[in-house]
Amino acid sequence: MRRNYLRLVLLIVLLCCWIFTPGPIFGASQGISKTEILIGQSCALKGPYQALGKGMRDGALTYFHYINSMGGIRGKKIRLISYDDGYKPNACIENSKKLINKNGVFLLFGYVGTPASMAAVPLAIREGIPYFAPLSGAEFLRDQAIRYVFNIRASYYQETETMVERLIADKGIRRISVFYQNDFYGKAGLEGVRRALSKRDLEILNEAHYPPDTVEVVPAVKAFLITKPGAIIMIGACSPSARFVQLMREAGSESIFLNISSVGADALAGLLMNQGIGVTITQVVPYPFDTRVPAVAQFHQLAKRFLPKVEPNFINMEGFIAAKALCKILLDIPSSITREGFIKSAENQTNVDLGGFFFSFSQDNHQGSDFVSLLQVGPGGYVSPIENLRQLYDYHR
Repeated sequence: MRRNYLRLVLLIVLLCCWIFTPGPIFGASQGISKTEILIGQSCALKGPYQALGKGMRDGALTYFHYINSMGGIRGKKIRLISYDDGYKPNACIENSKKLINKNGVFLLFGYVGTPASMAAVPLAIREGIPYFAPLSGAEFLRDQAIRYVFNIRASYYQETETMVERLIADKGIRRISVFYQNDFYGKAGLEGVRRALSKRDLEILNEAHYPPDTVEVVPAVKAFLITKPGAIIMIGACSPSARFVQLMREAGSESIFLNISSVGADALAGLLMNQGIGVTITQVVPYPFDTRVPAVAQFHQLAKRFLPKVEPNFINMEGFIAAKALCKILLDIPSSITREGFIKSAENQTNVDLGGFFFSFSQDNHQGSDFVSLLQVGPGGYVSPIENLRQLYDYHR
């Protein structure tokens, strides 16, 4: 039933995309002036999801400030206009309309969350505006039929596939349950786990969810204490995920807990501290403190120079990489900067090295990177990268 529901939702979105694909309403140079390139963003800048929105914005601004200090893109400075949507789809739609109709932006960038993308993508397609680097791994964004959407990060399906693969290969765990947020985001991750298990002739042991914008996780805790899964994959926001782990461990659960990158690893670890020892989070960008990676070293250097109050983390690292990829595409447009020229330039990017992080696009594939790695929460709430789950700290030791 839930799988059919998700398919129906995605079908509706794609149908809307097909209906509203007549092409741009505005001129091809919309958002481009003699001095500026206007980029629009709607994301959570207040409320429980603000760490994600501010992280994407600040990471991107770090690179945009650098590009502007070097003269911009052919003498045009990039100006990012960011509006707060509080992770609310209706607010996201209103912000997007404002960005398109009032501000006249060239493209939409760095939107945060699957609900926001579900709301904004049909609008972007109707207006013929590129929708670049959303912080979402939802599969509908990776449909080949959607010409205007370009993803940098790996998908939720790839993150959950990595989790299932490692749980079985490294730990021999096959009794796997799912705790998820009851919305498009959570259900996208749930479907990813289901597919990964189905490939291995396995099924989800049991699943439980919580309502969005709450920490009402007690019913889920009770359900999993009965089934005692070997591992629980979480597709949830930071606060409810942290509360869930805390209550499960206080009740004596010995399950391994895993979450996907959108949770915000640093924020989750900060809430859990020592109760989070051994909790695993997949990541879609390099470890933001490994300055041996050129992109990470550059981010540290530029953040210190342009946004000294910003502390590097995984989310602003993602924003930084997305902005760097965007600028590379803009610089490679062979003639005047237009939306059509941007799309063609993007689709010609092949194995581009952004400094230890690579991305590629083509006409048939708008999925930029397949990079997925693992990290774990350690003593004191510090996170560190791991290569496999055999390296996990034992919380019960």
